[in-house]
Amino acid sequence: MYLELKKRLEVRLRDVLKARYDLSLESIPVETPPELEFGELATPVAFELARKLRKAPKVIAQEIAAALGPLDGFVSFEVAGAGYINARLDRNGGVRMVAGWESPATAAGGVHSLVEHTSINPNKAAHIGHLRNAILGDTFVRLLRAAGQKVDVQNYIDNTGVQVADVVVGFLHVEGKSAADVRALLDDLRRKGERIDYYCWDLYAKTSQWYTNGTDAENEARKKLRYATLHELEQGNHETAEIAELISTAVLRRHLQTMLRLGIEYDFLPRESEILHLDFWALAFEQLKKTGVLYFENEGKNKGCWVMTRPGAEAADGETDEDAKVIVRSNGTVTYVGKDIAYHLWKFGLLGKDFGYKPFFTYPSHECWISSEKGEEPHPHFGGAQAIYNVIDSRQSDPQANVIQALRGMGHAEQADRYTHFSYEMVALTPRCAVELGYDVSEEDRGRTYIEVSGRKGFGVKADDLIDKLIGATRAEVDARQTGRDEAERQRIAEQIAIGALRYFMLKFTRNSVIAFDFKDALSFEGETGPYIQYAVVRARNIFRKAGLTPDGVLRDFSGTDAGGYLAAEGGEDIWALWLRAGRRRLVLEQCIATSEPAYLAKHAFQLAQEFNNFYHKHHILTEEDSARKILLLATAAVALRELVAVLAWLGIESPEAM
Repeated sequence: MYLELKKRLEVRLRDVLKARYDLSLESIPVETPPELEFGELATPVAFELARKLRKAPKVIAQEIAAALGPLDGFVSFEVAGAGYINARLDRNGGVRMVAGWESPATAAGGVHSLVEHTSINPNKAAHIGHLRNAILGDTFVRLLRAAGQKVDVQNYIDNTGVQVADVVVGFLHVEGKSAADVRALLDDLRRKGERIDYYCWDLYAKTSQWYTNGTDAENEARKKLRYATLHELEQGNHETAEIAELISTAVLRRHLQTMLRLGIEYDFLPRESEILHLDFWALAFEQLKKTGVLYFENEGKNKGCWVMTRPGAEAADGETDEDAKVIVRSNGTVTYVGKDIAYHLWKFGLLGKDFGYKPFFTYPSHECWISSEKGEEPHPHFGGAQAIYNVIDSRQSDPQANVIQALRGMGHAEQADRYTHFSYEMVALTPRCAVELGYDVSEEDRGRTYIEVSGRKGFGVKADDLIDKLIGATRAEVDARQTGRDEAERQRIAEQIAIGALRYFMLKFTRNSVIAFDFKDALSFEGETGPYIQYAVVRARNIFRKAGLTPDGVLRDFSGTDAGGYLAAEGGEDIWALWLRAGRRRLVLEQCIATSEPAYLAKHAFQLAQEFNNFYHKHHILTEEDSARKILLLATAAVALRELVAVLAWLGIESPEAM
């Protein structure tokens, strides 16, 4: 409702400006006033026009307000202050719009988007930082789909990178295992119900220490061994690559199972090994040279390398550009950025080649496919997207910018404009949380705001351990409160609350904020938390359970009611404010997509729950004696419930029946 009326006002304002002043503005500013006493919408457009029209903003505002005339959904336009125009809505009409509102596709409908998220190195268990990436990405996918977009979800698997190489070094040289030994280990762990990703977690930390705990000569030799192993992984077709394939595939399956606990699913798993072996880079390299994006350096520190031309940074008088980005090293190896350029040409359908595809992981509603050198038929096709969103942490800003620069330099400006680096900051732990997880925290660290985690040092939080601990803490509360429910019901409720708490905690902070995770804060039923919002849903459902009514039935009965008198009367402002909040879902959806920021939706969900709880405590819904007012109160609760459930679903959070 709110978005529709806002756009309706923008259209009328645009028409008035054209008719009265022969002006066409690219955008018309329409805002939400801080208090209802100033109306429901307002525009400061008169201030923008003052210099151009050489009039006082207040005079311009008066002229515009007088010219607006009657507008469906609005009752009046008033000039306020030095030149604001405040718009007051038809409250009864607004309520009717919200009561019957269904979520249509927005103007973005029909766009084919590709969202890449999670992208965990398949060398050890997922950790708490990976959860922020996956939850952000999954939520944004839900938002794009709610807006009517076709979305492919990809999880890039770097199965030939240095982290996988480190684990392979661990198996081969720290533990002395062969490929046959690794196969036997996988079988043994499977029989015991133990996890390869946890095994590799410890081995990765042990190998990281092994690189530095010998003599200087030994450490130097071990580092050379590391890069020799990395080269063997890229080449493939020998025992080292076989071990990498066994381990990375087994760990990847564990990652997918971990993410499924959070309701996170994928469509396609492109692997770096196929990007290398299917010669994606060779095709991209030719395009980059042909368009002049790359040139061969004959002098300076980058001699013998292929480097990227930097717009506006060309060296003068034949001097070399020492700061140019190296894409192909002098030894012929391709940098990460080079492979990423090839991958993104494929994403946009600009490479001229495709992966092979094989089914890999079956979800209840669809199959997840993995890349292969030789695929199976029939199979889907991914790539060829119109818009790309890469959920990658902020430390990768420069490589992401390099890919965009390359696309633009190759003449793909439109694609470059539709390439979004969906960056985010790290997740740390509060000292209290670190202590609860069993870590030895020094007195100095106990005084810090947060403590950083490190997989290489073995100081980190495995994702599944965190989820298990959250469910365990929640289960104890559910068991105490829901004694009449059976074991399966109580476990289900505990999981819904725990997952909701985790997802909301990861989403409520803006992407570029560092998160200090804390169990107590995340699981609290008070304040800005997932459980607080879920409890508002349970409270609303209890109203209808006690009344013996359904929310849909109440809204049908309410459809012909004139509620304007009650909303304008004393005590009606908070009811109207709740309807307004409920009517903002589409507005918030567009805001989240335009800014790539799901935190706005999390804030909206909290504010909606907060306003519903205030409404619940202030009004005696079930004992209201005025039948017409009672149906308004019930309809208000029904709309709040409907919106809370819908918004939580967009956040990937389930709405429990009881808590």
